Amino acid sequence: MTTLFISDLHLDGSHPQITDQFIEFIEREAKHAEALYILGDLFEAWIGDDDPDPDKQRSLRALRSLTSSGVKTYLIHGNRDFLIGKRFCNETGVQLLKDGTIVHVYGKRVLLMHGDSLCIDDPSYQRLRRIVRNPIVQFIMRSMSLKQRQNLAARMRAGSKAHIESMDRTAPQIMDVNQGEVLATFTRFNVDCMIHGHTHRPAIHAIQHNEQTFTRIVLGDWYEQGSVLRWDEKGYELSALARV
Repeated sequence: MTTLFISDLHLDGSHPQITDQFIEFIEREAKHAEALYILGDLFEAWIGDDDPDPDKQRSLRALRSLTSSGVKTYLIHGNRDFLIGKRFCNETGVQLLKDGTIVHVYGKRVLLMHGDSLCIDDPSYQRLRRIVRNPIVQFIMRSMSLKQRQNLAARMRAGSKAHIESMDRTAPQIMDVNQGEVLATFTRFNVDCMIHGHTHRPAIHAIQHNEQTFTRIVLGDWYEQGSVLRWDEKGYELSALARV
């Protein structure tokens, strides 16, 4: 059977076609898989497990249908959905994993990450990341009213969009991973293969260092089309999913 990896779907009610494709992917492919790993940014914004947004509820029902069919489903927080918590897991059957989890895939140790921690050339982003990942800050955010969290999320999305557009114009290279940090991460976790998302630059990179080959697999986003890594006993393949 196949193990599936996806990330950066950015599900949002303003783009229901992405949610439609995700639900179709679950019904047609994921329900026949060994496991599904979602490596962050499943949602464009997740302001708390009490969000009644109907488009999000569609996705939660699809995930519950998947896990109820017996497919183990795992999720790592991204930079857009770091407030996903216990209620989400209880409602969907999805298991949360720590960002930087090692799994065994057909006999190989593989590091799973969202990927934003590798982008250390963007100090402004890393500073924000440290703030919003702080448990005290998250406790305060969850204590806010739903309307306050909605307004905060809108401001954060607008700020993120402006920052990305500015960096794309002036220094696009800092939006990608830092190669030194990639090698340091391989060493720190004692693995030679990692899978991550975040950068929206799908590719399979073979990195030569000290007479050793490391593999970095980058998942794509779902803004224009889907992206999935399929891994079975024969090997792995990174594929785009056409949107009808």
